[in-house]
Amino acid sequence: MDRTPTPERTACDRLSPGFGHLIRSATALERLIDKALQEEVGITHVMFEVLMRLYRDHGACTAINALDLTLTSGGMTRLLDRMEKAGLVTRGRHEGDRRVTLIRPTDKASEIFLRAVDVHVRVVERHFEAPLSTVERETLRRALARLEEVLTE
Repeated sequence: MDRTPTPERTACDRLSPGFGHLIRSATALERLIDKALQEEVGITHVMFEVLMRLYRDHGACTAINALDLTLTSGGMTRLLDRMEKAGLVTRGRHEGDRRVTLIRPTDKASEIFLRAVDVHVRVVERHFEAPLSTVERETLRRALARLEEVLTE
């Protein structure tokens, strides 16, 4: 393999290996979670994320930011269409602002969500927590929390 320095190879050397590890690890973990959720519960990881936000908001949400889920607004609309068709959410209009859509989980969503939480926890424990020592997990948690704080100011 030719190792002659090129501008592109020199540019690659400037990239942060830590950031690359973070992205590849997060992507691999997300795929594992998504696969398990689809096989065991019949929903995707992004559907789980929507349900989680709804339940954290006490069962009704006026807006789920598509960007938080790395979706376009059209992608979010299609996702909610699929979730509505699957009987997981209902949509309605906000009385004070017709531009706002209210999203509520259904009774079926509650049962699905609780099963999905068990799957999610199991996959995360096995593939994210178990490989690390207690000290490594706590160090990683603190570092990621700090990055989130700085990046979302």
